[in-house]
Amino acid sequence: MSESLNPAGAGGAPVSWNDPRRETAFGHWLAAVAPAHGLIPASVRPASADASFRRYLRIDGRQGSRIIMDAPPDKEDCRPFVKVAQLMAQAGLHVPRVLAWDEAQGFMLLDDLGTHTMIEAVDPAHADANRGLYLQALDQLLAWQLASRPGVLPPYDAALLGRELALFPDWYVTRHRGIAVEGQLREALDAVFRLIVERNLASPSVYVHRDFMPRNLMMPPTEVDVAPTLGTGVSSLPPEGAVSPWGGPAAKRGEPRLGVLDFQDAVYGPITYDIASLMRDAFLSWDEEFVLDITVRYWQKAQKAGLPVDADFGEFYRAVEWMGLQRHLKVAGIFARLTLRDGKPKYLADTPRFIGYIRQTAARYRELAPLLRVLDQVEGTDAQTAYSFGRL
Repeated sequence: MSESLNPAGAGGAPVSWNDPRRETAFGHWLAAVAPAHGLIPASVRPASADASFRRYLRIDGRQGSRIIMDAPPDKEDCRPFVKVAQLMAQAGLHVPRVLAWDEAQGFMLLDDLGTHTMIEAVDPAHADANRGLYLQALDQLLAWQLASRPGVLPPYDAALLGRELALFPDWYVTRHRGIAVEGQLREALDAVFRLIVERNLASPSVYVHRDFMPRNLMMPPTEVDVAPTLGTGVSSLPPEGAVSPWGGPAAKRGEPRLGVLDFQDAVYGPITYDIASLMRDAFLSWDEEFVLDITVRYWQKAQKAGLPVDADFGEFYRAVEWMGLQRHLKVAGIFARLTLRDGKPKYLADTPRFIGYIRQTAARYRELAPLLRVLDQVEGTDAQTAYSFGRL
């Protein structure tokens, strides 16, 4: 492991490289782009990593810090990131500009949206204290959904939903729990999965971020920033004093907003997905009272904006629960895979949250009783027949 790109005193931890050839390629690329962007190569240090093979570095420059995406091209395709960033900027969302991109080598220079995510600002012990933050998140979500057009992003269709659901038996049940998925267990899961896919595809389609949660939302800086652009695309903020389509005051030009990251997997699919992701978080749990409060506020705003949500909130909320169920089964499988295949065990610590989400949703619906029995078998727990309201 090489650590030559960040000398002592440059600030932060050194940057490590598993592949000396990639380190060399990075050094050449950085030397080529640094002069045009006023960058200081010696200041490179780690910024963050995610569950994929991408990682992010931070670098100082004359106009402030910037972010470098390191995405090995044999493992990551950066084209969806660039495309979705363009769409989001055009929709008026606060996303990083792509300032330079070596597509062949997988190096990208981006705006730095800051160092603090929304999850760091959340007070998990006092739900109501976070209402303002969640309403800001809803504004970003609504702007994204209002920009939706069919045929632009990949469809969140039955095939993709099914592949995601398969992660649960393949990785969580078989490889993590060591239980063979065959016979009656296989039949039960297949029947439940068919039902989940059918219910979720009944929802109207919009643009779906696919991981819209506080860890992927950036807190605005203390100083007022100018709304960013991406390449030739211009952020479509409304005129001063305008009213947003969902009834609240529109963001003024230059007004700090939550930044949006980790959007490269965006698709065109169920309108229920992102609100389910936001309120049934991978890393936070809320009492159902708060979940209902924010979800109904989203539903009201979406109705006012003309988005295709069900006219009956009860029906809409049930659809959100079914969508959340698909996501939680998928993520339980992904977290097991991250541990067993990718050597990232920290994610598996949050798996009990997902099993709780799955059990609580399944307990509400008679047709999901087979899923409860599967969970009892997999988790080695006694059958539970009553649902207790509380943290989701």
